[in-house]
Amino acid sequence: MTPISIGPVELAGRVILAPMSGVTDIGMRRVAHRYGASLVVSEMVASDEYVKGDEENRIRAEGAGVTPHVVQIAGCNPHWMGEAARLAEASGAAIVDINMGCPAKRVTGGYAGSALMRDLDHAISLVRSTVSSVKIPVTLKMRLGWDDASQNAPELARRAQAEGVQLVTVHGRTRMQFYKGQADWRAIRAVRDAISIPLIANGDGASLVDAQTMLAASGADGVMIGRAALGRPWLIGEIAHGLDPQIVPAPSQLGRAAAAQEHLDTLVALMGSQAGLRHARKHLAAYANHANGQDPERSTDRLRLVTTEKLAEAKALLASFFDEAEHVPIRASRSTTSSAVAA
Repeated sequence: MTPISIGPVELAGRVILAPMSGVTDIGMRRVAHRYGASLVVSEMVASDEYVKGDEENRIRAEGAGVTPHVVQIAGCNPHWMGEAARLAEASGAAIVDINMGCPAKRVTGGYAGSALMRDLDHAISLVRSTVSSVKIPVTLKMRLGWDDASQNAPELARRAQAEGVQLVTVHGRTRMQFYKGQADWRAIRAVRDAISIPLIANGDGASLVDAQTMLAASGADGVMIGRAALGRPWLIGEIAHGLDPQIVPAPSQLGRAAAAQEHLDTLVALMGSQAGLRHARKHLAAYANHANGQDPERSTDRLRLVTTEKLAEAKALLASFFDEAEHVPIRASRSTTSSAVAA
């Protein structure tokens, strides 16, 4: 298969870390990128707040240490989408991604995210403004449609391509499904038939077998992995390596422990000790669970790990989970599509 190219940006593999609000912070993206992710995407950034200088959105868009840097923007106003794209480009982004897939009520209630699939003319006005505002490539993430009666992803993708979008990602659910049931990878093939630009399939991928099945069912050029990577950001590269042995292999247990500690250090450096530690809790719990298989004898330590206000204690506890598992063979990734949720 030919490499995936997004304008002048050529990817080394076919597996991308999904943008996930509150999850894919710069620490997680750095680790995933180092260990073989073909591309990593920032948390969703609210276009107007980002342009107005909101600190939280600035942190979400942080990309130092990641190349190529991708910023995902969301909104419902063409002006703010264009301005946010300009700011992302000026701040070092190599690609801007438009969010038309988020199903959260706080997003769709403001007529952004997947709500835009209910009004394709308006959706395309946002695409047009974004593309015309920057020189870097623009990509688009969407769902199959708003509901089963309006699976209009092929039409949106076709029109977006005509406006200059250079890659499309499709999550194999409608907005009304949220994350219930299973993603329909076969339904994504209708988008493949509608466009000639690269297509990425998303939704429920959690293993190499999943990725291979997603590619075959959808006809996509690559896959995007989301929640399954929480606590194991190297999973993206692990799957990419399975598809292409030239991709860097997964780290050793010692490497994983160091990466988890680095992730925590990054968040603390970026947000301060207390805020960084609180933000890291979901990651710390997931790292611990994947490191030792959720050993019931460590339940008290896991609770301390996610409740302590002391950075030194958190680092010591995190290290202990990896130390305990150091001589245990690293478990192969298993498909967990019934519980894994991709953004």
